Parts: sequence; structure tokens; C-alpha cells
Amino acid sequence: MTDNKLPGMPEVKFNKNGYEIRTDILAMAKDLVAQDFHVKFQGWEMTAQRDEKTGQIVSTVTMPQFPGLDKVLETAEKMYAFVNQSNHNVKK
Repeated sequence: MTDNKLPGMPEVKFNKNGYEIRTDILAMAKDLVAQDFHVKFQGWEMTAQRDEKTGQIVSTVTMPQFPGLDKVLETAEKMYAFVNQSNHNVKK
């Protein structure tokens, strides 16, 4: 008998293991933190004042600091804790 698989079709996986879930959450946290930084940076750029002659920034508004690995991991841990919540903690 022949196998019911169609040639060239990807294998369908319905369940992710713990490593795949953590990898996805880490990627989401990295994207969330990076997006937050870019929004703050664009806001800073729009409010920063420049000297008309030199083009130098003369604003006292400080530029946002680029988030490092610690911020990404902190965000990922919060997201993972949310995923691990049991159903009895969720309000109906």
C-alpha cells in the first residue's frame, strides 16, 4: 500500500515542545522591546531641537537607551509566566 503523504508537502506538527514555546516567546519579547524602543526613538527625534546653523541637537530631552539582553529576558520571563498561569487564576 502507498503512504497517504503527498510529495513536497510539509509535515504538520500540532504540538510544540517546551523549547519551541520558549523560543517563540523570546522572539516575541525581543520584537516587543525593539518596537517599544523604536517608537520612543521616533518620538525623541520629533521633539529634538537642532541648531539651524550647525544642525547639532540642542534639546535637553535625552535619547532613549537601547534595550539590552537583560530587558529582553525580563520581558520574556513576564510573558512566559503569563503563559504558565493555571486557568483558575484567569477571571471569567
